[in-house]
Amino acid sequence: MNMLRLALAPVLALAFAAPAFAEKIPLNEISRYLNALQTAQADFTQVNSDGTISTGKIFIKRPGRVRFEYTSDKTLVLASAGQVAIFDPKSNSGPEQYPLSKTPLNLILAANVDLAREKMVVGHSSDDKTTRVVAQDPEHPEYGSITLVFTEKPTELRQWIITDDSGAQTTVILGDLTKGVDLGSAMFNIVVESSRRQ
Repeated sequence: MNMLRLALAPVLALAFAAPAFAEKIPLNEISRYLNALQTAQADFTQVNSDGTISTGKIFIKRPGRVRFEYTSDKTLVLASAGQVAIFDPKSNSGPEQYPLSKTPLNLILAANVDLAREKMVVGHSSDDKTTRVVAQDPEHPEYGSITLVFTEKPTELRQWIITDDSGAQTTVILGDLTKGVDLGSAMFNIVVESSRRQ
């Protein structure tokens, strides 16, 4: 009887063990997914660093272009031609602009995303539902980082958290992405948008 108990012990231990966590999605698979993501749109919810919440629609046209249309106050954020422009409906002085290269969002909008680059990924973990990748610009870690959250089978981007150079965090939670949509270049043209708002 004791021998039977000893023989069954490993089987019983496995049967009653906590469920194993899902495997991490490999970095080369995440890079492949991002590089294949040419155009997409989705609803989004944004949790700002001060705890306030914004909603809207996001349009992505890789490489280098993204459009955030905010529902509540008609704010618009455009990334295009290496620049990020913030259109505040309360301002009459034109958009606030700064280089896209100085934001962590640049890492997933690049023409060729390679998360295997040395010192780009500083965190890669998973729980039972998601894989999280923390990435930064290897040449300029002072620009902040982006945490990308994916589900698997198939690989799908679900949210990102941008941590800026001051440590403040902004989380963007994506609805279901509609991929392969036809997005005209004018949607991302900062000059055209500036003229339209004059």
